[in-house]
Amino acid sequence: MGLASLQIQFIGEKRCRDQEAEELMGRSAQAALERAAPQWSCSVDITLTDDEGIRQLNAEYRDKPAATDVLSFPLLDMENGVYEGNIDWEQDPDTGRIPLGDMVISVERARAQAQEYGHSFDRECAYLTCHSMLHLLGYDHERGEQDRRLMRGLEEEIMQRLGLLRETGENT
Repeated sequence: MGLASLQIQFIGEKRCRDQEAEELMGRSAQAALERAAPQWSCSVDITLTDDEGIRQLNAEYRDKPAATDVLSFPLLDMENGVYEGNIDWEQDPDTGRIPLGDMVISVERARAQAQEYGHSFDRECAYLTCHSMLHLLGYDHERGEQDRRLMRGLEEEIMQRLGLLRETGENT
């Protein structure tokens, strides 16, 4: 395989879609893949929904009946970007790409958090996409303090690479 490449399929109701945010989300997902798995050619589905849509998924899959900002559904069993086994066996025979999984982002929650943190909606969408891509690649901030620091450091590095630095005092 050559340099990292990513095919993204955006899914969701028209009212939840935003062309500028989706362009930045695509760049964010690509940057995360380039940083974490630079030789892979992958695919990912991104569903854009509202708080009620993500609340239903969170209740169904995580037994947490509350709205959240992003959910990640990885297809590969990885830890911190490492896949044990032959990754070539995971390639979709029709596309030659490795399907990483699905992410679901609440556009409603992203808008509220952007306002809360004092930055743009596009930046919040890019951050949530970066965060979810790292989850799809096996990073997990809930696994322990060392893993939390590793994932947060990668998020900062990727966002900086995109020119989307955090403002002082932001909590994202």
